[in-house]
Amino acid sequence: MSLWSRISEVLSALAKGAPLSEVFARWSKPPEQTVAFTIAVIALGAKMAKADGHVTRSEVQAFRQVFHIPPEALEQAARVFDLARQDVSGYEHYAGRIGAMFGSGSKILEDLLEGLFHIATADDDYHPKENVFLEKVADLFGLEGMQFQSIRARCVNGYSADPYTILGASQEEAFPIIKAKWQALVRDSHPDLMIARGVPAEAVKLAEKRLIRVNEAFEKIKNAKS
Repeated sequence: MSLWSRISEVLSALAKGAPLSEVFARWSKPPEQTVAFTIAVIALGAKMAKADGHVTRSEVQAFRQVFHIPPEALEQAARVFDLARQDVSGYEHYAGRIGAMFGSGSKILEDLLEGLFHIATADDDYHPKENVFLEKVADLFGLEGMQFQSIRARCVNGYSADPYTILGASQEEAFPIIKAKWQALVRDSHPDLMIARGVPAEAVKLAEKRLIRVNEAFEKIKNAKS
């Protein structure tokens, strides 16, 4: 079962009135199967929407795109979301808990960060406060500075057109190393692999658009070095 369908199933069980003890007992304990993870993801997404001071309809819609919630669980999820979006305080707690659940280097954490970037840019205004929020989240997820800069360059249109930043590479690196990084990004963005990691179909389509920037960046570097 995928990560996102587990989130949906937890919320669905709660919406139908299942007690927390029963929900916890229904699954083994991989982090993405727990109620704590589900609540943390919803709360972090809500606080991301609030980071610039106000929550827009487009940001709420963006949240629903990347964090799929079944119709029968919408009321329960909305309660968590509405409570969390009242202010941005406490987001470090949720990000820290999620980061500790998976550990540094998890592709799931990168997927989650990209989902938060989608919420941040949904209103076509990447606010400085949103940047501070996401930098801190990335740090608590255990993602290195270059990883954050690379994800930001792929997700925020016009933020950085530098092809090396987009690929998470540097000009000093040999071309074969840069090519290997490009190949890894292409591989990780393959729809089949993303679906296997639990990324919903809507988010896979967004990743396909970001992949265009990755390929364009590689072509620029290749042409410059040829």
